[in-house]
Amino acid sequence: MTIAILNNIRNHLTAPRNTGFIEQKIRPLYQKAPKKYINIMKTQIFIVTYQSPVGLLMLGAFDDKLCLCDWVNSRKRLANDKRLTRLLKADYHEKPSFITDQACQELTEYFNGSRREFTLPLLLAGTDFQKTLWQALMEIGHGKTMSYSSLAKTIGKPTATRAVASAVGANPLSIFIPCHRIIGIKGQLKGYAGGLEAKKRLLELEGL
Repeated sequence: MTIAILNNIRNHLTAPRNTGFIEQKIRPLYQKAPKKYINIMKTQIFIVTYQSPVGLLMLGAFDDKLCLCDWVNSRKRLANDKRLTRLLKADYHEKPSFITDQACQELTEYFNGSRREFTLPLLLAGTDFQKTLWQALMEIGHGKTMSYSSLAKTIGKPTATRAVASAVGANPLSIFIPCHRIIGIKGQLKGYAGGLEAKKRLLELEGL
C-alpha cells in the first residue's frame, strides 16, 4: 500500500494540472504516506529546459514551488546549481512536474504579451539578505526600472550598493524575480546573467 501511494504521488507530481490541484489531490496523498517516504520526494529538484525567444532557460521545481529559472549559458551556471542543491539538500532530477509545466505556460504568456504578472509560488533559496533583496525586486512592476542605488535605499541599505549588485546577480529565478529591471543610475544596461542583449529584449518586450 505504501509503495502504491508513493507511486501515485510521483505520477501526480509529474503531470500538468490546473489551479487548486495541489490542495485537491496532492495534499490528501501526502497525508496517507509515511513521513520517510515523503522525504524521498523532497530530495529531488525536478528540472526542464525552456527555449525562450531570448535564450535557453533551466526551470526547477521543489516542494510544490518554483525554485529555479536560470540561463543555461550563464557564467555562474555551475556555482548557482551547487548553491541551490546545497541549500535545498536535494539533487536535480531531469523530469517535468506540474510546477515546471505551469512555469513554461506562464513564460510563454509573458513572451507573447498576454501576461504581466506571474502567479506561481516561488521558493527563495539564499541568505536572509538575498531573500530580502529578491522580495524587493518583485515589487518593481512590469515596464518599470530601478537603479542599483535606489534598490539599496528601498531595502534600507543605502551604502550597500555593491552587496545589492551581488545579490541581484545571484538571483536564481530570472524573469519571475525581475532583475532585468535593474539598470545603471544613468539608465545604462548593466551586467545580466542572460547577457545584455537578452536584458535589452526583455525591457523592450515590456515597452521600455
